[in-house]
Amino acid sequence: MASSEPSTAADGELVTRLEEEGEIAADYLEEFLDIADLDGDIDIDVDHGRAAVEIVAEEVGDDSLRRLVGPEGQVLDALQELTRLAVQTKTGERSRLMLDVAGFRAARRKELIGIAAEAIERVRSGGEPVTLAPMNPFERKVVHDAVAEAGLVSDSDGVEPERRVVIRTA
Repeated sequence: MASSEPSTAADGELVTRLEEEGEIAADYLEEFLDIADLDGDIDIDVDHGRAAVEIVAEEVGDDSLRRLVGPEGQVLDALQELTRLAVQTKTGERSRLMLDVAGFRAARRKELIGIAAEAIERVRSGGEPVTLAPMNPFERKVVHDAVAEAGLVSDSDGVEPERRVVIRTA
């Protein structure tokens, strides 16, 4: 994960606050892992203006943490929300913390960038808007970022859990 370098005092304060969020989240998750009797190391970072925490296996090839991901990341989404609530309880402020377990989100991000690239190409070649399959907020954010980087426009349409990204030319 890429860390942000503070460029101003305000940026430095933000990074410090996000690092604090990461520490609170790590404490919560360590306790959670103990209760669940799972082994894992916790990495903390600041990525794209958010605290980023990842639970990684202590040993190569240990896939016991995959239970914390669940089908299509549903357990991971729930654990992320619980972790955000734990941080909010300690800080009094809403957290936008991102949680990854065993590299699931990193792999999904790579997959989503590929899906976005194909849709961007279809919009560029055909000129018509392209609507993608329903996605969770994390997935939509990855696609929106890829579309913006490509110079196109995207919006979210619909209501959870059927909310979709629509990609179009400006």
